[in-house]
Amino acid sequence: MANDDDLGDKLSAPPDFNGPTSKRRMTDILCTILLWCMWIAMTGLGIYAMQEGDYRLILYPLDYDGNLCGTSKGQVDMTDYPYLYYVNDFSGGVCVKECPQLGDLTDPKTLVTYSGLYQVDGSYITSDDIAIADYSYNNDTLECTDTLCYPNGDPEESFTSYGVNMGKGFAYYAMDTYELMWRCVFTDEARDSLDAVVNPNNENNLTSVIGAMADQNEHVKEGYNLWSNLYGDLWVARYFILGLGFGAPLVIGFVYSIFLRIPLVLPFMVWFSVFATIGIVFGGAYYAGELAAEWETADPPMYTEDNIKIAQYGSYAMYAFGGLLVIVFLFMRKRIQLAMGCVKEASKAILRLPLIILFPVIQALGFAAFMIVWTVYCAYLASMGEFKTEQIDTVPGLFISVRYFEFSDFIKQCGWFMLFCFFWSGQFIIAMGEIIFAMSISKWYFARDKKEIGSSAVLSSIVTSIWYHTGTAAFGSLIIAIIQMIRTFIAYLQKKADEMDSSLAKAILCCLQCVVLCFEKIFKFLNKNAYIQTAIFGSSFCKSAKEAYCLIMRNAARIIAITYVSGGVVFVGKMFITTLTTGAAYFVLDHELRDELYSNIGPLFFIALSAWFISGMFMGVFDMGIATILQCFVADEEMYGDSQSMYAEGSLKNWVEDHGKSSEKRGCMD
Repeated sequence: MANDDDLGDKLSAPPDFNGPTSKRRMTDILCTILLWCMWIAMTGLGIYAMQEGDYRLILYPLDYDGNLCGTSKGQVDMTDYPYLYYVNDFSGGVCVKECPQLGDLTDPKTLVTYSGLYQVDGSYITSDDIAIADYSYNNDTLECTDTLCYPNGDPEESFTSYGVNMGKGFAYYAMDTYELMWRCVFTDEARDSLDAVVNPNNENNLTSVIGAMADQNEHVKEGYNLWSNLYGDLWVARYFILGLGFGAPLVIGFVYSIFLRIPLVLPFMVWFSVFATIGIVFGGAYYAGELAAEWETADPPMYTEDNIKIAQYGSYAMYAFGGLLVIVFLFMRKRIQLAMGCVKEASKAILRLPLIILFPVIQALGFAAFMIVWTVYCAYLASMGEFKTEQIDTVPGLFISVRYFEFSDFIKQCGWFMLFCFFWSGQFIIAMGEIIFAMSISKWYFARDKKEIGSSAVLSSIVTSIWYHTGTAAFGSLIIAIIQMIRTFIAYLQKKADEMDSSLAKAILCCLQCVVLCFEKIFKFLNKNAYIQTAIFGSSFCKSAKEAYCLIMRNAARIIAITYVSGGVVFVGKMFITTLTTGAAYFVLDHELRDELYSNIGPLFFIALSAWFISGMFMGVFDMGIATILQCFVADEEMYGDSQSMYAEGSLKNWVEDHGKSSEKRGCMD
């Protein structure tokens, strides 16, 4: 603990102090220049990538011979053949006109090969059912014969033949598929149907074969069925994920924030949110359990065993989560009650500054605009690799050609730079928002007649912050971006350690990751309070960080205690918005896409994740409001003592004193 002498002198009010200083200068200009240099470099790199790369290489699939399906890029014009039909599990495939949809699920007497369709007696589909591009130009293409692909006309022997080789050859069966990002993905029903024909004794289960190959070859996707089903569900539900994951929490969060501004409604909203959150979770658990029981007893069966198990396990998980919430809220009940006082004081400021509620939306739009540009640049940059061919020896004397993308060291370094641009720009947008929040609320606090403060204070704060303190936001966000880059690099080393199977390296890197994460949390807290100092006094980042640290340490008991308890209402609000959004999404997906999804867990997870982050934006307004009011209060107290010159209203002064001391004595959790 620092000595009092190390914490500097108490703040003294400037002779003409009348709230946030109007005599400002541009702070941390060097960091502003560095930020602009980064954006200019990113733009230059993006333009270079757009000239040299081709985004289609990322979006469209690549066939076994290096042609890009759906484009003219390659040895053959594949414009009329936009879809890729997989022929083996090394991602080798051929371009087709349409993803086949077979009424009988599979035709085991028809093989899709590198050179076209190969059929034996008993096949029923035609070339119109699977229209394959012409690969006759390639003299090195392997072709099927009865000996190589269908010995003795037996489907079981065909499955283990050189040509098919249990999914590791140059030919595979015609199967029912669905389209996913221009790839033809085999349906589970088609797999089961094929398995019954080519593997009736279950000696070479298709799923087991795929799993075994995944362990043996790095080109095979692990968890093939899991990921293909997940991607399929996300694609089918993409519009619902966008609408329910982004639109719904924006609306709910905005309405919730509006109600929290009303002091008389605040207690009802908070406790209603607590009980509603618990009720939604337990209600969802009961509904999922009843649904599983209904599916299990249905005659004839309407759902697979996997779907029934998912519903049952989902019910158990929600019951467990609901029980955990009950325990957490029981332990937090006094903290929540105390935290309502924090939010009540912040709501007084936000009530006078209604425009500030909309600012998270403006931030989100700004970040979305950056993300669009950044994503386009990254897509073109990622397309600047080189095609390589690998010959895989699947059986003695038979080599399968597989094309893949390889990136030069320059492209990899550019990728790291683009990631740094993402971290710094994202943190900069957050930092600018915090400075604007702090300046708006401090203008309300340091007003003798607070009724005169309105949304014009928010507008003037936006202009002032952007004109004078862009550099300070850039400085603080740069520190966080560097820490996040270090964490990302450690995560990269952790992946390498996993590949090397080094337990010692994994343990050391895990500890390093935890340490760096702690540093990130510390600097985020320090940055937020430094921005408040900048908003009030117009000082540069380093000076603001030092003054904020000293101010907090001189008033540690009250600030830490009240900051700690204020997180209660913020947590409740985030849980309520997320739970309500996810619960509503479950019923919408169940009603609209019940027969089209393998499982709604994947879409619901992404909807919940999006709702959690968006709810954090809205509740962050109150979190930043509380932090700003607390720092304004202690600064006010140090400058004016207990005199009548203090800007704090009597209710605020009494509340901070009473709850700061009582929180310290009780530890805030008693």
